[in-house]
Amino acid sequence: MDAALQAGPFDIDLDRFHGPLDLLLHLIRNQDIDIFDIPISKITQQFLGAIRDLQRLELERAGEFLEMAATLVRIKAQMLFPRRGDDEDAEDPRADLVRRLLEHEHFLEAARLLERSERERARLFARGFVEARPAPRLADLPLETSWAEVQAALGGLVERLNAPETVHHVRGREVKMDDKILEILAALQRARRVEFAELVAPWGTRLHAIASLLACLELAKRSMVRVRQASPFAALWIYRAREEREAA
Repeated sequence: MDAALQAGPFDIDLDRFHGPLDLLLHLIRNQDIDIFDIPISKITQQFLGAIRDLQRLELERAGEFLEMAATLVRIKAQMLFPRRGDDEDAEDPRADLVRRLLEHEHFLEAARLLERSERERARLFARGFVEARPAPRLADLPLETSWAEVQAALGGLVERLNAPETVHHVRGREVKMDDKILEILAALQRARRVEFAELVAPWGTRLHAIASLLACLELAKRSMVRVRQASPFAALWIYRAREEREAA
């Protein structure tokens, strides 16, 4: 192997590089090679010499370096093939590699700028510091009005103050327990038993529900109906007292 591959810039610690593109850029920039005119044969030999010891790398990273080595060898082979006359305008085999290298270098530079900005900010501000935003400044517009507008505003205020106060009195509709008693007895005339929820459903108000319950209790007190419930919170059923005794 060439002696130049044994020493100098090619004795490279691969752990320093994030991937094969990093290594390629190092080889190109350290030798001031024009990235648009890469001597592919020379760079391929140097790259292969730099990765001669892959045992220290993880399998996945080693695979990336080997894939790049195969790409360089393929480009080198394409460069060695003679071109026919009609292939003068064909794309350079190195073009795709050059695009990848330039893109990678662009992101590396962006990362370095962000890292430098982070260090500068850490030097000036404590961790977690949030810069206060200035309050939005309103335009200093002169207050302009006319006496006619002032008089109109005062007139409207006087009208509102002198407006007659309108009071609405809302009275609830009275619910008589006697009426509820008649409703329950009428329902029991049509059926042997009736569920309490059916008595309340047509009205749907708390007042009617309370009045209906009081009416049921009053009828039960008079031994005119029987009230039964299978379990707590179960449906409440109202029976005619005669039917309840016959069922017993």
